[in-house]
Amino acid sequence: MSHNRFGHLFTITTWGESHGPALGAVVDGAPARLPISEADLQHWLDRRRPGQNRFTTQRQEPDAVKILSGVFEDPDTGAQVTTGTPIQLLIENTDQRSKDYGDIKDKYRPGHADYTYMEKYGVRDYRGGGRQSARETAARVAAGGIARKVLDGVTIRGALVQMGPHKINRDNWDWAEVENNPFWCPDKQAAAQWEDYLDGVRKAGSSCGAVIEIVASGVPVGWGAPVYGKLDADLAGAMMSINAVKGVEIGEGFGAAALTGEANADEMHADGAKASFDSNHAGGILGGISTGQDIVVRFAVKPTSSILTPRKTISRAGEETEIITKGRHDPCVGIRAVPVGEAMMACVLADHKLRHFGQRAGK
Repeated sequence: MSHNRFGHLFTITTWGESHGPALGAVVDGAPARLPISEADLQHWLDRRRPGQNRFTTQRQEPDAVKILSGVFEDPDTGAQVTTGTPIQLLIENTDQRSKDYGDIKDKYRPGHADYTYMEKYGVRDYRGGGRQSARETAARVAAGGIARKVLDGVTIRGALVQMGPHKINRDNWDWAEVENNPFWCPDKQAAAQWEDYLDGVRKAGSSCGAVIEIVASGVPVGWGAPVYGKLDADLAGAMMSINAVKGVEIGEGFGAAALTGEANADEMHADGAKASFDSNHAGGILGGISTGQDIVVRFAVKPTSSILTPRKTISRAGEETEIITKGRHDPCVGIRAVPVGEAMMACVLADHKLRHFGQRAGK
């Protein structure tokens, strides 16, 4: 299986399976002498960690990250810093329950990649999905912690803006509120309504989808490249690579199709030697290059495919049957996708920052 590596200059290779002994990542291209510690990375992993409330899977994983290589003592300060060599990250799996998946060993779960994996590779790890499991994203979040160290001066924040059919009221947006509820929701009123909604979905043994918005502030003008190196193209690919994501939009996104040219244009005015924009329908990117405004990305996550409601499917032998997916699953995978989306934004921006240094016009 190829394509486990992401990025160009700042690269991440993830490895491991949901029910294997461990998973992790190799991060290459991080500049030398970046201050880094396991505690720095653990902060971000703790935000993604399962089993923290009744609205996520009850699998109990500490997600404790270990740095195995690529760091050493700074000769001047004595603090632990990157050496510029590959950084190996390890996260052990401690709460696997593979027996939960015995009943689906020879059945394909509708909405999952069981069928396509088997047809392509002739083998699949049915224990929690193996490599196709969202458990893999823990390694991405750890790698994203290193990417944030590269992005000095850039702030990346994420929020859940829609759960099922229920959207937030953007007039109520409060970034401080994101940390005060289990949904990473910036609208206090919406978060309260979502509790009742998701409780009903969970108790029914069903699931729902969500929309997540990721915003990066402090990105300067100039990151990205035309044609095949567009910043928005790389961001779209990064978000689409997250499990269960079925749609991505930048800035106004699909909503731009309903606007006129006048309404969609982000008018500019002089601000010294730079431009000041009156709006940000473009999401902070023009021609694949950052404008200096906030970069805004949204992605849609489908409902969790592992549900208790019987679904029609086929067996490995091609026989028609029904399936119920037991085990511990998120009723809304969009909740824990928020820190994953932040991590992927960080990894793309770190890569483009390093690429920009080799292409900028003498600045």
